[in-house]
Amino acid sequence: MAQLLHTMLRVGDLDKAIAFYTNVLGMTLLRQVENKDYNYTLAFVGYGEESEGHAVIELTYNWGQSNYDHGTAFGHIALGVEDIYAACDKIRAAGGNITREPGPVLGGSTHIAFVTDPDGYKVELIQQDLS
Repeated sequence: MAQLLHTMLRVGDLDKAIAFYTNVLGMTLLRQVENKDYNYTLAFVGYGEESEGHAVIELTYNWGQSNYDHGTAFGHIALGVEDIYAACDKIRAAGGNITREPGPVLGGSTHIAFVTDPDGYKVELIQQDLS
């Protein structure tokens, strides 16, 4: 049996990325590891530890690298939320950039929204009954 542990994103400013995922999206900084020999720092953020069955995001900062070409293959990270409209209000109040206002997906009834992180990665919010 396998378990999805994490998704890695390369970031240009680790402090801004951590602030976005913790202060704007409400994740917790689970751990941070610095590798002086190879000039990088890893920060793991999420809503719970991998050991508890949660997938997390690994933010990788390669020292001295401030931006990356995202290419055309990666799409977005998706988060389920109970109230998409309240979630967007909270994200906006915390300084987050809502790039697609909440509403039904084209051709469907599921309500979605998008927010963009400081490095330009898209995060999709999907209305769900999480109870």
